Amino acid sequence: MSRAVMRLRPSARPSSPDVRPRALTCSTCSRMWAPIHGALPGVPLNKTHNNQGETMTISITRRQCMTLLAMAPFATRDVFAAAKQVRFVLPYPAGGGADNLGRILLARASAELGEVFVIENRPGAGGTIGAAVVANAAPDGQTFLYDATGHAINPFLYPKLPYTTTDFVPVFLAARLPNILVTHPSVEANTVAEIIALAKSTPGGLDFASSGNGTVQHLGLEMFQRQAGIKLNHIAYKGGSQALADVAGGHVKFYFSNAAACTSYIQSGAVKAIAHTAEGRLSQFPSLPAVEEVLPGFVVYEWNGVFAPKGTPQNLVLALNGALNTTIADLEIRKRTDFFSALTSKNTPEEFGRFLADERERWGRLIKSAGIKLG
Repeated sequence: MSRAVMRLRPSARPSSPDVRPRALTCSTCSRMWAPIHGALPGVPLNKTHNNQGETMTISITRRQCMTLLAMAPFATRDVFAAAKQVRFVLPYPAGGGADNLGRILLARASAELGEVFVIENRPGAGGTIGAAVVANAAPDGQTFLYDATGHAINPFLYPKLPYTTTDFVPVFLAARLPNILVTHPSVEANTVAEIIALAKSTPGGLDFASSGNGTVQHLGLEMFQRQAGIKLNHIAYKGGSQALADVAGGHVKFYFSNAAACTSYIQSGAVKAIAHTAEGRLSQFPSLPAVEEVLPGFVVYEWNGVFAPKGTPQNLVLALNGALNTTIADLEIRKRTDFFSALTSKNTPEEFGRFLADERERWGRLIKSAGIKLG
């Protein structure tokens, strides 16, 4: 936090004694300070009233404005400090891609805010069990959801969810992650084209693992077999870590794995990487081709994001968003996210909300077209 505040400080140039302080209508101060101290929305920060009811104008110098901005994070920190700890529900098993990346980012954000963050894994039903826990939690800033792509997919898969998408407010898009097509090392095929040819020549098709029914891996399989004109048998697991372990063990030989989860497996030789589902090339695997080089338009990303229960105070949402934006800009964190091929960029809650709307439209269209239903 201190580094961000220091960048906002104006240069200490002496001002002429006969120059009056420049009055500012500081919208930034108004937005950040008002939620903390109870100012009403739409009331300018530099307007107040005396005890006779007369309107008075307060001149705010640049230095005073910067002082307010510097104090705002600490005031917000005091609001967070009302809780002994802040709980982050992660609705997927420990050891999976979302779990690995979430723990890296949240540990750094915890230090940034000076708060104790506790991660609680609540897997099951494609992430809906954990999401329901947060949807029903008090909007007091003590409970947040660290979710993944299933958050946008599940409303189209389950006819009766214990929550609606409006029960959450978007906080931060943590990362976009490509999948990597991996195989057991014994598989002779080494390219996407060779795997397609193998599937066409195999009676009954190839068995492909996924991290569960209705997950991105499941939908990616549907896209892959449609575009390639092949038959794939969907073997659903209860989480990506179990699926990846079985591919490494040779029990099932093909899997579109979350890049964050399978990187160490690839580097150790436990599985073989064939191609990735992003565009272009990955910095972690620069020689690994993209599936779209063989199947144009085949681009699949998973994503991770943070949500709050509807009604969570906006100043807490913005404080957490700010801490996470600072986190992904940290060079050491960037090294770790690059290791997992995670694509990160600064974003606001509003930008994350627009991203979510696009994701729901895309996956909803595929699910309806394929007739996929769960629950």
